[in-house]
Amino acid sequence: MSAGSLGKTYRPGEVIVHQGDTGDCMYVVQDGQVEVVQEQGSGPVRLAVIGPGDFFGEMALFEREVRSATVRAVDEATVLTVDKKTFLRRVHADPSLAYRLVQTMSQRLRKLNTEFAQRQPPP
Repeated sequence: MSAGSLGKTYRPGEVIVHQGDTGDCMYVVQDGQVEVVQEQGSGPVRLAVIGPGDFFGEMALFEREVRSATVRAVDEATVLTVDKKTFLRRVHADPSLAYRLVQTMSQRLRKLNTEFAQRQPPP
């Protein structure tokens, strides 16, 4: 852990979460970049690269399901872990936090819908 930081620092290539593991918290990138990679039949597919201020793993706060992707540091990255209790306490103190989370999740879903539609053959 870096001095003055609340998060954990990961080395380039170090895995933060593994696809298939059960999740119970989300993560916020404080510094650096991380990549979201999903193992598929043809091999790993990079889904996204996210940086400071972005978050991942938020679905684990709502459903205790397995992680749908692996997330690893692209370069040195500092990442804060946020459990459900901490998240709810922060939302209670600042309700706009919940709005921003839902807004980002909505944008991600819209992007996935567009990508899915582009891959489908016309009827």
